[in-house]
Amino acid sequence: MQATCFAALLAVSVATSPCWSADAVGLRAAPSSLPSEAVSKAITGRVAIIDGRTLWFPRSAEKVRLAGIDACELPQWAFDPTLYGKNTALKPVPCGPLAKAWLKRVVSDDQVTCRVTAFDSDGTYVGSCSMSGRDLAVEMLRVGWARVTSPPLPGYATWQRQAMAARYGMWASYVLDMDEWRGKAVDRTLQRRPIADFNLLAERGREISPPFADAHKRPRRADR
Repeated sequence: MQATCFAALLAVSVATSPCWSADAVGLRAAPSSLPSEAVSKAITGRVAIIDGRTLWFPRSAEKVRLAGIDACELPQWAFDPTLYGKNTALKPVPCGPLAKAWLKRVVSDDQVTCRVTAFDSDGTYVGSCSMSGRDLAVEMLRVGWARVTSPPLPGYATWQRQAMAARYGMWASYVLDMDEWRGKAVDRTLQRRPIADFNLLAERGREISPPFADAHKRPRRADR
């Protein structure tokens, strides 16, 4: 009965405006600027993918987070709102691993160049990264496995709107705002169970994906 419970919780929980198109663009604050001597730092090489927004350059032992986007953390779960047959349970979607897998697929074994522009709050480099002329942040946005941060970089919001309209990636699911997830999730191990994020969604503070708006528009059942 998870779907029924979730619908009820959706109706009574404290949430912001159901207008997801307004909420969706840039809820995460931009990282602080680097000192001037480091602004022009460039890193080039093959990378390992840490998660859907973070690269590791093993040769120089440096970590870079993609500027202008955010993505689900590896232990984070989203939920498919579609009901399959008589099963009323919402299907968990491993949005963190799926975001990582897509970035890994895009990068493959190619050389990546990152131009560092800032430090994130945890001290990680933040920069615009490209490969064969392709902006990796855009590649994540266009398939719906990342969202823009605030203020959005030029053109990024357009890619996000297109992905949301098409319900690509996480935009087809109930997904908790990533910053809210980081602030509330106690267990951040890879063994985290979907029910933990189901419970966080029930007490969410923001609604960032289209299925929330869809749920608000559905007529309430009058047969019970």
